[in-house]
Amino acid sequence: MVNQINAPQERINFSSTAIKTAFPDFLDIQLKSFMDFFQIETKPSERSEEGLHRVFAENFPISDSRNNFVLEFLDYFVDPPRYSERECIERGLTFCVPLKARLKLYCTDPEHEDFETIVQDVYLGTIPYMSPRGTFIVNGAERIIVSQLHRSPGVFFGQSYHANGTKLYSARIIPFKGSWIEFATDINQVMYAYIDRKKKLPVTTLLRSIGYERDKDILEIFDLAEEVKVSKAALKRSIGRKLAARVLKTWIEDFVDEDTGEVVSIERNEVILDRDTILDKEHTEEILDAEVNTILLHKEDIASSDFAIIHNTLQKDPTNTEKEAVEHIYRQLRNAEPPDEETARGIIDKLFFSEQRYSLGEVGRYRLNKKLYEGSDEDSQVLTKGDIIEIIKRLIELINSKAEIDDIDHLSNRRVRTVGEQMANQFGVGLARMARTIRERMNVRDNEVFTPIDLINAKTLSSVINSFFGTNQLSQFMDQTNPLSEITHKRRLSALGPGGLSRERAGFEVRDVHYTHYGRLCPIETPEGPNIGLISSLCVYAKVNSMGFIETPYRKVEEGKVVVDEAPQYLSAEEEEAKVIAQANAPISPDGTFINEKVKVREEGDFPVVEPTTIDFMDVAPNQIASISASLIPFLEHDDANRALMGSNMMRQAVPLLRPEAPIVGTGLERQVATDSRVLINSEGAGTVEYVDSMQIQIRYDRSEEDRAISFEEDVKTYHLVKFQKTNQGTTINLKPIVKKGDRVEFGQVLCEGYATQKGELALGRNMLVSFMPWKGYNFEDAIVISERVVREDIFTSIHIDEYSLEVRDTKLGAEELTADIPNVSEEATKDLDENGIIRVGAEIKPGDILIGKITPKGESDPSPEEKLLRAIFGDKAGDVKDASLKASPSLNGVVIDKKLFTRLVKDKRQRAEDKEEIAQLDLEMAAELAELKSIFVSKLSALVQGKTSQGVINDLNEDVIPKGTKFTLKALNAIEDYSRIVGGKWTTDSVRNDKIDTLIHNYKIRVNDIQGAYRRKRFAITVGDELPAGIVKLAKVYIAKKRKLKVGDKMAGRHGNKGIVARIVRDEDMPFLEDGTPVDIVLNPLGVPSRMNIGQIYETVLGWAGRKLDKNFATPIFDGASLDDISSYVSEAGLPEFGHTQLYDGGTGEPFDQRATVGIIYMLKLGHMVDDKMHARSIGPYSLITQQPLGGKAQFGGQRFGEMEVWALEAFGAANILREILTVKSDDVIGRAKTYEAIVKGERMPTPGIPESFNVLLHELKGLGLKVTLD
Repeated sequence: MVNQINAPQERINFSSTAIKTAFPDFLDIQLKSFMDFFQIETKPSERSEEGLHRVFAENFPISDSRNNFVLEFLDYFVDPPRYSERECIERGLTFCVPLKARLKLYCTDPEHEDFETIVQDVYLGTIPYMSPRGTFIVNGAERIIVSQLHRSPGVFFGQSYHANGTKLYSARIIPFKGSWIEFATDINQVMYAYIDRKKKLPVTTLLRSIGYERDKDILEIFDLAEEVKVSKAALKRSIGRKLAARVLKTWIEDFVDEDTGEVVSIERNEVILDRDTILDKEHTEEILDAEVNTILLHKEDIASSDFAIIHNTLQKDPTNTEKEAVEHIYRQLRNAEPPDEETARGIIDKLFFSEQRYSLGEVGRYRLNKKLYEGSDEDSQVLTKGDIIEIIKRLIELINSKAEIDDIDHLSNRRVRTVGEQMANQFGVGLARMARTIRERMNVRDNEVFTPIDLINAKTLSSVINSFFGTNQLSQFMDQTNPLSEITHKRRLSALGPGGLSRERAGFEVRDVHYTHYGRLCPIETPEGPNIGLISSLCVYAKVNSMGFIETPYRKVEEGKVVVDEAPQYLSAEEEEAKVIAQANAPISPDGTFINEKVKVREEGDFPVVEPTTIDFMDVAPNQIASISASLIPFLEHDDANRALMGSNMMRQAVPLLRPEAPIVGTGLERQVATDSRVLINSEGAGTVEYVDSMQIQIRYDRSEEDRAISFEEDVKTYHLVKFQKTNQGTTINLKPIVKKGDRVEFGQVLCEGYATQKGELALGRNMLVSFMPWKGYNFEDAIVISERVVREDIFTSIHIDEYSLEVRDTKLGAEELTADIPNVSEEATKDLDENGIIRVGAEIKPGDILIGKITPKGESDPSPEEKLLRAIFGDKAGDVKDASLKASPSLNGVVIDKKLFTRLVKDKRQRAEDKEEIAQLDLEMAAELAELKSIFVSKLSALVQGKTSQGVINDLNEDVIPKGTKFTLKALNAIEDYSRIVGGKWTTDSVRNDKIDTLIHNYKIRVNDIQGAYRRKRFAITVGDELPAGIVKLAKVYIAKKRKLKVGDKMAGRHGNKGIVARIVRDEDMPFLEDGTPVDIVLNPLGVPSRMNIGQIYETVLGWAGRKLDKNFATPIFDGASLDDISSYVSEAGLPEFGHTQLYDGGTGEPFDQRATVGIIYMLKLGHMVDDKMHARSIGPYSLITQQPLGGKAQFGGQRFGEMEVWALEAFGAANILREILTVKSDDVIGRAKTYEAIVKGERMPTPGIPESFNVLLHELKGLGLKVTLD
């Protein structure tokens, strides 16, 4: 029997797109990236070379300086987390897993005979672990690692202009790690190389240093010179031609080194003729005298003129040989003389050709190959000589206008760093530090026996990871106002952060929309303000590929026909270049042929109209251009982009309501968003509901025998529903079941609703009856008039939860204490406190009430012996303690819904002895449970290998566990002690059966880990009690729920950027009403529509009313939604006036209004900016330390600033006394304000104002400058 009451909402879909494409999982960018990083679900033997596995492989093996000891990495694994996610949030802890590595230490030195090979599991620290929702819980708060959009490694060709108008060209090589190198031209047409943006040197010097030593070698690269053998006849023929290279006379000079007495040979060079000399008769004689074998002359063809820059650079080059070049580079980079030739040569090698110091990364090499070699298969991750030469050649082409510069904002030049990659980088830093300490320890412990555990300090890695999660700009406190804001935050891409841009330096181009954003980055959803364009959102269909480039799907088109039966093809921005792409709603016949003879297409940034045969691809859906938020706005195509931006940003601020309602007019994406946000519980398969109440749902799943054979799961699964859980923003998650006992459920069916969802669809607001008309001036300037019914029926009521906590510490003066016995406080004030001083659940809170009572020792002088005696007799504690209770803030009104007290145990000897017994009992229970699990496992394994012969089962030390050829017996299987160390593989000759066995062992390992984790938690609870941050003995928490009804001053909005403040709540009978007497709920100002150009709200209003009348829900996808004709047909079917133009009547008089007004149903949201949070007033309060002026802001209980403009306003009216009062006694005249307060209390005359403190501060400043100031 299927539950009909809560059956999913059917929507009438207006989409005209012929082929529907399913959306990818919206949280894929977070979850997949993290899974690929950790690869926990993957068997160790099958782990790919990425993420954590790759980081370990890069840093291991580690050996000491003499290569005697080697520490090798075998495998890593994690233990189950000590606390559940819920417990971590409640206690302010981090949801993390202990990371362990299996390491092997052995000795290669034959002298150390007593040193045996050791394999050990070493604890490396705890690592925050991602929850199934894509979040990390750090110190009790849910955080998100935002993906970063940064410049891809590779080579970039650019141009800039010199002040005199000359074009300057550059080629910059950006590596994954290592030094930057840039080749650039100057105004004299000379090419320089800049290393790390610091020192510049002629490119030819760099070429000499990498092996192209002589001018001849350099000129040959570019085919610029002709070699002429020296003879009289040849030289005679060459008269009048230009020399391409210097003519050098070289000889060897010997001298005796005074220190060593050795004979040293030195090569000497003398320049006979310089470059670009035009040969004449005298020159030829000089060449013959110098006994040179060959000379180099300029080629006489035209093409070589393109390479004039190389000749110019050679002219500027101060070096002649490789030795001179490397020494010159060394001097430039180090500002010192090289100690010897080898060190000088090493500097270039280390900078660009050493795998330790330099890496282009997989991406950098891929980009370099694409740009320079048309897709060569070179895979070296360091630079090669060939790369440098190709880049110089390409730069010369650029100078001669034979190549084009790169577009830096093209998405092929920008890539995404996802969570996994950012974490891998941090691990790399941590492991490199750890490797350094391991080497040091190995070198120190030369002759003694040691183990891997002795070498490793777990804090090294943890500190790097913790600082990343705690302080990195991209580790952000999750926006958890509603499910949409969560999912959007997880899909956000930021160009800011380490290695990215900064707000100040980012220009217009970086922020602007680029044609490659199509289907990749949303052109609409981005913040207003300084971050505009730097923070963007991923489009609905977009994916990030393994290289970090964003891809979007297209359908293949071959010979004018769409390939209908193939899955869409994902293309990166680079692959899409120069492709002709048709729109998704271009009309096609069922077999995929384009119906129209000419089709409107997109080609890079252009929109030509072409014949179908020239089309390469077709969009998969019209909303592929937009992000989730923008895709949730119906009739987006009728809204101005600025308002659409506001609309998509404001939907993220919508507060979950007490009674949410899905929109009548949606876009068809609401269900997918609710499902993928992971806040709801979905059925994991087909089954039957066994039991339901408000706290839990139990389902018995239908499972096959095959599933049972390799699984340890129970048949009945229990789901616990979240009740009144506080989110990061103080809104509430409260789930209610929507299935009944005995219902059949299918795979993926939603079992509950709540937290801005209804029947499995996103429900951020309510469908309200609105009319667009002025109402007595109360809806002037976007203000909103609402009916009292809305408040009375709790339509926009929301529940907000505040968490208040108080820590109890051990102070130097003694321990603090939680108590209801607080000195100098009336009994009335403490009546609701329990024996621990914590307020009872159900108590109503008003401002100033005590929530948690605490006393703390006072640091006064030691009492005399008499005083001590009197206190001991009469028990007067008031003298030595002060009240440190937590009180309700001025605006807090609510009800206590929960309280918690966490205590760290301090135990005496007897209690510790009892604990030992309890732990021994626990160990026995665990051993029994594990033994039972093992017997079940062995029986399942035995069933799979019955009658088979072993093919050689081995463990991780390569030892035979069940030798090849042995028959499997129950006894042999039971004899294996530790199945976790078995390496997958050769059980039987049947590969399918082997896979099943591997899965069974994998499931068994997970189950063993779970059992051990559960018992570890129990042991911890007995020995330590509650784990609390350092220095805290107790932690008390109180949760207070506030019921917020809609009030004047609350902010509301529609989905089209139509926002406003509630200005008046009007009685139902005074609201304008329809012909049948129905009063409207909301009156909006019609002047808010034309100038804002968000006409989508009018379409929604009209269609929504038709939906309400017909009891139908609609889906109108963006750019593919309902046309005016579609809307008109439903309006006439519902019997409503055309376009919603309705005669309304005045509620006060009953008279009809002069004109008809547009009436209909619009989906309205209540936003998080509520008047209760903003209302603030101050009489006296805290003052700034130096200036003695009141602080600012509600959080500091500050005052309102009276700025210079306000002073001018009072001056303009000549209000001298008021102004004087404001600037002195109401601000920073310390004595005057105290006297004034006294005078007000006593009802006396006001004192004369004195000197403001800020004037004294000015005097002190002047004194600090050495000026003597006296006041007459």
